[in-house]
Amino acid sequence: MTAVNSNLFNGNRVKLSMPREEDVEVMLKWEEDSEYLRNVDTDIALPKSKEQLISDGKPALNEVYFRLRTIDKDHLIGFVTIHSIEWNNRTGVLSIGIGESSNRNNGYGSDALKLILRYAFQELNLDRVGLEVIEYNKGGIKAYEKVGFQQEGRKRSAVYRDGKRYDVIVMGILHNDWKAIQGSVE
Repeated sequence: MTAVNSNLFNGNRVKLSMPREEDVEVMLKWEEDSEYLRNVDTDIALPKSKEQLISDGKPALNEVYFRLRTIDKDHLIGFVTIHSIEWNNRTGVLSIGIGESSNRNNGYGSDALKLILRYAFQELNLDRVGLEVIEYNKGGIKAYEKVGFQQEGRKRSAVYRDGKRYDVIVMGILHNDWKAIQGSVE
């Protein structure tokens, strides 16, 4: 059996935290980055307003929402959420975003994914966590596969960007798959 971590909210490099008032100014800058907006959503890249960002993370019955901060300097770098939770089916959908491009591809996302999966499976008692990712987000796909997500299917030609069509890749991880991975790293 996997040992319970002494701090449910801390990984090796990042920690899960609740939204703070000062986060909004940092996040407003992320909203000006089209690459960020186009990786976190398939909808049109449209920056959120200050009011919309303030309302992100408000308590909901079928969602848990965290901001991602570095362990060493408590610096806000992103968000992660499990949303669309169906408690009766023990399933949820993961969304994650690393705001500034300088913080991407540095291992923060992988650490955050490990942390939120531990939370989803050990604290929320989910059996399946799914996600969708646009096929051009190679870094995201690599990070998801690294922590155990498997490709389950595709929504063909689901996103239209810059005159090109892209598939959306459907991925998921089951509690038993996650437990098996945890056993192999202990």
